[in-house]
Amino acid sequence: MRVLKQLFSFYINSSIHVALAVYALTYATLLEFNLYYDVDVLYFVFYATITGYNFVKYFGLAKFHHRSLAGWLKAIQIFSFFCFLLMGYYALNLRLEILIYLSAFGLITFFYAIPFLPKRFFIDKNHNLRSIGGLKVYVIALVWSGVTVFLPLLNNVYEINADVYVTGIQRFCFVILLMLPFEIRDLKFDSLRLSTIPQRIGVRYTKIIGTIMAVFIFLLEFFKDDTSKTQVLVLALVQLITVLFLVFAQKNQNKYYSSFWVESIPVLWLVVLLVLR
Repeated sequence: MRVLKQLFSFYINSSIHVALAVYALTYATLLEFNLYYDVDVLYFVFYATITGYNFVKYFGLAKFHHRSLAGWLKAIQIFSFFCFLLMGYYALNLRLEILIYLSAFGLITFFYAIPFLPKRFFIDKNHNLRSIGGLKVYVIALVWSGVTVFLPLLNNVYEINADVYVTGIQRFCFVILLMLPFEIRDLKFDSLRLSTIPQRIGVRYTKIIGTIMAVFIFLLEFFKDDTSKTQVLVLALVQLITVLFLVFAQKNQNKYYSSFWVESIPVLWLVVLLVLR
């Protein structure tokens, strides 16, 4: 049992679970637009997510404690290095235009962790994008929507039409909605100057805004020229489940409430789509 707990902890802390969520949303985009299983894009997204998230999460720790790293952090560093190599391998199979497109998101990820601007822009001594008050959730939503919606379509030379933009807006809003339980959980840890959504409007209104956002995401589906009953039903189910998790979210939540269960929602979305195809 102890070994299983350690493996599960590594699974969460090494960002495998969040990478699976990003992979699932990317695959869902391919299914929505009737495109084939793009191995290079999907595997690139998976390994790039692990590399990027672990870089952002552990850069500071590794920077200041590189000579005396805990065993778990060393293991994650080694694991992340091999994921970086695999990310590079699959990146070589992508078109040059796609790599240029991805470089923008790579820079965002880099500056999310690395100090680069004057102190007056930031709430703490880190001086990175992560520290700019009120920006965090929107940066993450922008990267996720850009990678999970536009990347797979661009790599398959799919025409970027109105339906694609609607899906991009839906995904951007969905990622924000998905992050609200995390922001509620982190209320007791985050600096007040970070200006997260729950900090600005309170937990109750965060849940109300999140519910309205879920309805908005669902209604946007009817503005598409090409959709199906299956897509509408699955989208409705996913939004309902996400809202329920948001409604029951609280500051003192279970350790894995957000980091496992909430982040499993994109995987559930993909599984339901595959079953109903």
